[in-house]
Amino acid sequence: MRMEAGEAAPPAGVGGRAVGGWGKWVRLNVGGTVFLTTRQTLCREQKSFLSRLCQGEELQSDRDETGAYLIDRDPTYFGPILNFLRHGKLVLDKDMAEEGVLEEAEFYNIGPLIRIIKDRMEEKDYTVTQAPPKHVYRVLQCQEEELTQMVSTMSDGWRFEQLVTIGSSYNYGSEDQAEFLCVVSKELYSAPHGLSSESSRKSKVPVCTLSDLRLSFQ
Repeated sequence: MRMEAGEAAPPAGVGGRAVGGWGKWVRLNVGGTVFLTTRQTLCREQKSFLSRLCQGEELQSDRDETGAYLIDRDPTYFGPILNFLRHGKLVLDKDMAEEGVLEEAEFYNIGPLIRIIKDRMEEKDYTVTQAPPKHVYRVLQCQEEELTQMVSTMSDGWRFEQLVTIGSSYNYGSEDQAEFLCVVSKELYSAPHGLSSESSRKSKVPVCTLSDLRLSFQ
């Protein structure tokens, strides 16, 4: 159970516990958001921070004015932590980063959850690396005198595919310079977390003019 500030709650007693018929309940104030759960849930992982917190004197923690334990962590990621202790499953919203939940699981020392998240992240990384590469093509426009240098200095995985002569030519001084379209290509593999292998570095393919057309397809 999650309660925002100002919501009604069972009366609190010493140690963040509710009194009377609510004796099994514990309140946690995580980063300003109050969570209400049972002592049994928090003690499910005996070596965890939360289990030690609610079991006695081993850990000393500050409490708010209602007696709830104060924990200076991000409440956004605490929900999946608490739900895992409740039912043993990792359930995440589609926009929630697994890295953030892993960070909290490590802070609270919940071993089984740490292993589950790491296994999921490794499986995703493996799936991404097995995906077929994208073929990326560039069409570079250059003059005749620049052609040899451009082809010889290609690097970073780019390779020459085709040379197309443009019908028109330009006169520079006393000499005509033929103009070419040079088609080059490379394979791009998707990196983990949706980043392409090209996004982390700049291409070293020289561009001889301002005309640079890039086509990407699978």
